[in-house]
Amino acid sequence: MVTGSYEEFKKKIHTLTKIDLHAYKERQMKRRIESLITKNGIDSYNGYVDAISKDKKMYDEFINYLTINVSEFYRNPEQWTMLEKDLLPLMLAKNSTLKVWSAACSTGDEPYSLVMLLAKFMPLSRIKIFATDIDKQILEKASIGLYNVKSLKGLPDEFVKKYFTKLNETSYKISDEVKKCVEFKQHNLLKDDYPKQCDLIVCRNVVIYFTEEAKDMIYKKFNESLKPEGFLFVGSTEQIIQPAALGFQSYKSFFYRKVGN
Repeated sequence: MVTGSYEEFKKKIHTLTKIDLHAYKERQMKRRIESLITKNGIDSYNGYVDAISKDKKMYDEFINYLTINVSEFYRNPEQWTMLEKDLLPLMLAKNSTLKVWSAACSTGDEPYSLVMLLAKFMPLSRIKIFATDIDKQILEKASIGLYNVKSLKGLPDEFVKKYFTKLNETSYKISDEVKKCVEFKQHNLLKDDYPKQCDLIVCRNVVIYFTEEAKDMIYKKFNESLKPEGFLFVGSTEQIIQPAALGFQSYKSFFYRKVGN
């Protein structure tokens, strides 16, 4: 059993890492953190904070463990088809290029999927995806661009053939020309400034881990980040219950449009 005050632990973690654990659902997050503390042979919150403040490897392990990294290319393919057939033509009718932000991008599957899809509409030289995540380690993995074959299962064959090199029976490497289209940056959705004038924000299967208050704050900030009539693409397990209160209108399942000004 881990001893000490979890409330004090959250304060110390915020000071050390700038991650606000108050915004995460407590029961779920506390259980995961206590499991990690015990795994490292430590029996108190204070002892663990002291350990990760001195040991970089343990600190990185904590950040990586805290972040939910479940990702795959073209997750929920039918939603990507809707993006291709409906939303992108609509957006590109008004803009020759698009400012796209992949928020909480994890291992890069999502922003790279966006590049490959946009390449059906324009040259790669005109594509730039801004991709962010709180986890620095995961961003480093994303920048390398090595993927297990399982993460490619939903990706159209044309993209696999055109943009990937098979390294062995289980590993693929994404092409450098696709990698060049993505700018990765560390970003905390709960405290950092958001980019402005986005045409499309993609943030999927992340806010489900936050409290209702934190969700509303994030959605409001996404709204402020979008151009009038810009789109927010959320995950298949997420739904904005009262989009109008946050400046959105429901466009189609999992797509929300900023109400134009």
